[in-house]
Amino acid sequence: MTGTDENELLASVQAALRAEHAAVYGYGVVGGRIGEKRRAEAKAAYDAHRARRDELRRTVRDLGGSPEESAGAYALPFPVPDPAAAARLAADIEDKVAGVYADLVRAASGKRRRGAADALREAAVRAVRWRGGSVAFPGLAERAAVPSAPPSASPRT
Repeated sequence: MTGTDENELLASVQAALRAEHAAVYGYGVVGGRIGEKRRAEAKAAYDAHRARRDELRRTVRDLGGSPEESAGAYALPFPVPDPAAAARLAADIEDKVAGVYADLVRAASGKRRRGAADALREAAVRAVRWRGGSVAFPGLAERAAVPSAPPSASPRT
């Protein structure tokens, strides 16, 4: 690996760590607003993000960096007054986490790439569960937001 590749990998791991810090915070909000029926699901996601966060801290150290610390608070993308908004927030969190893991998949290789791909898949599955539907390209926001174009007509010759 060249120095540039190592810098890109470390930057991608730090970005994933930042996303996991925000996810842990966000699931604290989700857990406080989600209904009893989905509380166990929120707790499982919270625990999964805490475990990934701790793993990423170790990875940053292994790469010679200093793990970024969590912020005291994070801005939420919208108000979360009820269980429906909490479920939307959980799906939004998972979409954002999937995006940073997609970047890490591109930057990593070997076991780290596999771990990032696993994290991307887990976030995409959780997003589907929270949203009740899927997106075409989990982790690629620019692809997920683009409506599918109708097939282009081929000229007759």
